[in-house]
Amino acid sequence: MADKRIIHGDEIKRPSKNIIDKFKDIGSASVAGKLSHGFGIKDPFIQGPRTFTPGKRVVGPALTLQFMPKREDVYPEGEYVEPEKQLHRHALYHTKPGDIIVVDARGSMKSGVFGNMMLTYFYGAGGLGAIIDGCIRDFGESKDIGLGLWLKGVTPNYHTQTEIFPFAVNVPIACGDTFVAPGDLIVADDDGAAVIPQQHIEEFSGSIGEYHEWEEFSRIQLEKGGDLRRYYPLSDEARPEYEEWKKKNSKKK
Repeated sequence: MADKRIIHGDEIKRPSKNIIDKFKDIGSASVAGKLSHGFGIKDPFIQGPRTFTPGKRVVGPALTLQFMPKREDVYPEGEYVEPEKQLHRHALYHTKPGDIIVVDARGSMKSGVFGNMMLTYFYGAGGLGAIIDGCIRDFGESKDIGLGLWLKGVTPNYHTQTEIFPFAVNVPIACGDTFVAPGDLIVADDDGAAVIPQQHIEEFSGSIGEYHEWEEFSRIQLEKGGDLRRYYPLSDEARPEYEEWKKKNSKKK
């Protein structure tokens, strides 16, 4: 049988650290809202995976791994006897510091995409988090590695034990019915994970400071009992207040 594996990786274009740093205080909800209103991306939310590491927040470019249903002519018995034929390993071999692994595991609740050893390797290589439309195994040990984990669940089964197998590395995938391409920017927190398409990352980052600042100002005003209609979203009438607040705060920095 011809080798049908698909592996890419060296050509991934990652955003610079300076651009990524601009997103450090921006949550997935703000990302989803701005993508919808400003870029026409109506639903960047990866549905299904939820946080298994509450309070953890990550921002970084996506590595991708795609699983497919098993079929005997494509995945014969004994296919993964040799470790280097296991594509889930190859997905992690391409890790650069700051990367996030995003996996289309078809929503399977029977297959543990990665276990503790694989996730430990990923973390040691500089990985920040895993977004998996499926499960991991060894959760008891893996939850404390330091990675952010967004999963559908956990299982004792290994990755090819039941009905799926890894088919392609660093190709566009559908994770939780959301299109994710290698190099897209992932922002994940307790609300879930949102995807910023690679072609919009730089433009998005250019406007993110203003967006974050007026939200901070509006939050302060609402805490004081300010009128929701005046401060959220920021009205034209409240903008002079905001500009004055911004001027005072810039002097303090």
